[in-house]
Parts: sequence; structure tokens; C-alpha cells
Amino acid sequence: MTAKDMAKITINLVVIYVLGGLLLAFVYAKTSPIMFIKAKEEKEAALKTMMPEADKIEEIGKWEPHHKHAGYYAAMKCGEVKVNTMKDEKTGKMKEEKECINAQELGYIVEGFGKGYSSYINVLVSVDKNFTVKKINILHHGETPGLGDEIEREYFLKRFEGKTVDTLVVIKGDTADKVEAISGATISSRAVTEDGVKNGVKMLMEKLSGGEEEKKDDQGKEHDHGSHS
Repeated sequence: MTAKDMAKITINLVVIYVLGGLLLAFVYAKTSPIMFIKAKEEKEAALKTMMPEADKIEEIGKWEPHHKHAGYYAAMKCGEVKVNTMKDEKTGKMKEEKECINAQELGYIVEGFGKGYSSYINVLVSVDKNFTVKKINILHHGETPGLGDEIEREYFLKRFEGKTVDTLVVIKGDTADKVEAISGATISSRAVTEDGVKNGVKMLMEKLSGGEEEKKDDQGKEHDHGSHS
């Protein structure tokens, strides 16, 4: 093979790699907004299921469990819902927006992560105003099929109802007031309970259980409880 042939092959490979990179960039640019919108819609739907009696769920802060981005939210019941009609600046079409008047907080929802056996387990936790767990949901995980993935089962999720920071403790075997571990999946059980859920509830208590002067988000802006709009 001559130097000229080698140069030609090299140039062809470079062209193929460049075109391939441009194609991937184009596909990503087209699909990324769609994926973002879909993920946002899924998160909003999941939040609504955590406290369906709420009229409005509003993000009030962010935190980073295991260096992963997560948020925490106030769930509110509106004294009155006012519907405002306005023009969408992007589409030019008229749209309706709901305004929550005289809102009262029902509780809070926090997203968390627990380090499991083979993945970080992404959880949502809803609590009442006394920080007692109402419900938990598993958003994403990569735990072992047939063992760790039992954390998604209703029988396990129900074990968290009514639990507090003091009782979010995993116990092997029967327990009246703590959280019974899944047989053969103690690490996954503990990751959900003592890492994802408990740390999320503790964070909420630290951020929100003080006086009105202490109830500030991560940007230092004060939240006036009972008057979110």
C-alpha cells in the first residue's frame, strides 16, 4: 500500500467520523428538548400522585443527595382557584392559567437518592406538616431483578406510611413500628429507608421546621407559609 493510498484511507475515515459526529449532534439537538419535556411531565405527574388532594405543588428549594440534583416541594390547597386567560407569547394563542388564592400548605414532598446494592435509588417522599410520612414512590433504580427490585412492590411501599425520622429504621424480621427489610434484599431496603427516605425527611425538618425567620430556601428568599401563590 502506497503512502497516497494510506492518506486517502485516513482522509475517508476522518470524513466519516466528522459526519457521524455531526449526525449524532443533530439527533441529540432534536431529541434533547423532547426528552426534557417528557421527563418534566413525568416528574409533575409523579408529584401529583404523592399528594393528590393538593391543588398546587410548588418547588421551594433544591439539594444534592449523593451529589445528585433533587428538589423539595410544598403541597398546597387553594382557598379559591382563579382562572386567568392570557396570550401565549410563543404561539400567539390564548391560554388559561390557574391562580391559587389563599393557599394553605398540606405538607411537603422531597426527592431523594439512596445508594443501593447496584444503583442509586431515586425516591419521592410525601410528608404531612408534622413530617410524618404519608407515601413514598420509587422513580428509578437498577437493583437486582427478583430481589432488590421488590422495593417497587406495594407491600414494601406501604411499610412507610405513618413513619417518622425515629422509626425509619430497617429491621430484619417482623417489626411493629420500624420498616421490615425485604427478604434477601436488606441493602436495597436500607438504601430506600435509611438513606433515600430518612435523609430526605431530615433535610425537610432542618429546612422547614424552624420559625418563620428560618424558613428560607437555598437562595435565601423567605417563604411565607400558607401564602404561596
